[in-house]
Amino acid sequence: MASKSKIEKQKRNRLLIEKYAEKRKELKAAGDYEALAKLPRSSSPTRLRRLCQLTGRPRGVYRKFQVSRIMLRDMALDGLIPGMRKASW
Repeated sequence: MASKSKIEKQKRNRLLIEKYAEKRKELKAAGDYEALAKLPRSSSPTRLRRLCQLTGRPRGVYRKFQVSRIMLRDMALDGLIPGMRKASW
């Protein structure tokens, strides 16, 4: 489980990204990379880490479901994801 501080930091970064998204887009279009470098570092979308919504695990997270591979497997075996079942051949 991710710590509460990590989850809160992700929330703050997400707000910062939304705040500077328009300005960042304008600066990129204008080619003003010096002004772009002066923006806060955490306002860049690449600094946002994708976490599992159930456990907070940072690795092996499926974008479509927003859960980690471990939780995806458990949910599939429990029948919580429609149309998904364990492969056998």
